[in-house]
Order: sequence, then structure tokens, then C-alpha cells
Amino acid sequence: MASKREQVLDAVKTLVAAALPLAEVKRNLGKPERIPPSALVIIRDGDPGEPEVLLSPLTYTYSHHVVIEIAAYASDTLTREQVIDQMLGAIGAAVMADRTLGGLCDFLDTEAPESGDAETAGAKSARWADAAIVATYSTSNPLT
Repeated sequence: MASKREQVLDAVKTLVAAALPLAEVKRNLGKPERIPPSALVIIRDGDPGEPEVLLSPLTYTYSHHVVIEIAAYASDTLTREQVIDQMLGAIGAAVMADRTLGGLCDFLDTEAPESGDAETAGAKSARWADAAIVATYSTSNPLT
């Protein structure tokens, strides 16, 4: 059975993919050479941080920052900024709809994004945004 950490990361990827059905969603993809026309989303494992430890029973509680990288082009009707904003809004709505990832987490939240221009040689200019989903979950062993 996968560790709690892996279960949470897989569930976050599934949540983001469901929120953005037209985007290509990958996990821990190296530096992409291209952005697909429908957008690219990369889920990075991020940092679980130092756990809060309870001794009886022994429980480790993490606030795991899972980084979400989004890159997209303008559409026929929307600017690059509007496309990114709609994508972030869809992810935010999906998080609000399932704050426990189906019972896997104690709480799921988001952090405000950082954004900028993404330039690819020989291609039109795209926009990127980095945000984080913060998954708070507990486990009896930090390795499982």
C-alpha cells in the first residue's frame, strides 16, 4: 500500500486533473520543452515541512505544500491572464468542494499564486502561475 504522503499527492493530482479536464496534468515533470495548446499543469511534490508530533498515540501531522505550476496561452476569446485566472479558479473551486480529499486529509487549502510571462523560443508568448495546495494530514509513521 502506498504511503499516506503518496496517497495525498496522487489525490491532489486527480483533483487538479478533474478541475482542468482539457489541460495536460503531469507530476514532477522536468523542465518542459513545450506547452501544449490546451495548457500544461505540473504537480510538484513540494515540502511536507516539519510535522507536529503527538506522543499518545504517536501521530505526525503535516501541512504539506504541494506546488502547482500552470502554463497556458491565450485562447481565441480570452487573454493569457484570463485563461490562467480561470484555471486557478477551477482548482480553487475543486479544493473548496472537497476539503478532505475524500477523507484522506484533515484539511485542504490553497495559497495565492505568483505569475509571470513564459517565453518559448519560436512560439507565441504564454503565461505561467505557481500556486500551492496545502494538505494537512496525519500519519503514525513519517515514512508510511
